[in-house]
Amino acid sequence: MRITWVGHSTVLVEADGVRLLTDPLLRPRVGHLRRVAGPAPAISGEIDAVLLSHVHWDHLDLRSLDLVTAGRLVVPRGAGRLLGRFEGVVEVDEGESVTIGQLTVRATHAEHHTRRLPLGATTPALGYLIDASRRVYFAGDTDVFDGMRELAPALDLALLPIDGWGPRVGPGHLDPRRAAEALQLLEPRIAVPIHWGTYRRLGLSRDPATLREPAIRFQRIAAELAPGVEIRILVPGERLEVPSVERARS
Repeated sequence: MRITWVGHSTVLVEADGVRLLTDPLLRPRVGHLRRVAGPAPAISGEIDAVLLSHVHWDHLDLRSLDLVTAGRLVVPRGAGRLLGRFEGVVEVDEGESVTIGQLTVRATHAEHHTRRLPLGATTPALGYLIDASRRVYFAGDTDVFDGMRELAPALDLALLPIDGWGPRVGPGHLDPRRAAEALQLLEPRIAVPIHWGTYRRLGLSRDPATLREPAIRFQRIAAELAPGVEIRILVPGERLEVPSVERARS
């Protein structure tokens, strides 16, 4: 298994001959947000499935989806109406699974309010558990919730949001401390922070030290609260090989 953090919540997961892409956001500017981490690396070749966690503009971007060749789009129930020009849309509810090649993707709970502004209806937010030769949890956007403890036993990798695109994050999101608290419940072997240092609201600082600060803070707090978890901080475009380790599963 290998993962590539493209930036923000966009991660390319390649496992067991299957290629998955989460929440594609590939444009240099989206509304009032500007990409500050350099151009998004090109997503070449066929993607077996795109996993969309929710309908907020920085997670479901139609023009970014136009840049991806994907066999299926797995989306929360009700979000399909926003994707009328795309084929292969599969709507799922929390707890439902989709088989993609040799792996299974299960929709999981996310503690996050979602409405596509200004007039869109509310739809669920989801995370996804990818069950392959390694087990990966992509959290989407969420706050800490009690069910995390039972969410994914024997978890190899957690892709956790730790910040955002503004000066702070509110309820329904993980900041560096809450993300470290989530690690105490999830107990993955490895955690990769996402949703930080990629886009900024116009007018905010683009200083590299400021952009990197949430990841450094997350790493420090995680070392205190979840010392058994290996934290791997990537830069956009960087790839990580996830080694195989025998662990009991349930």
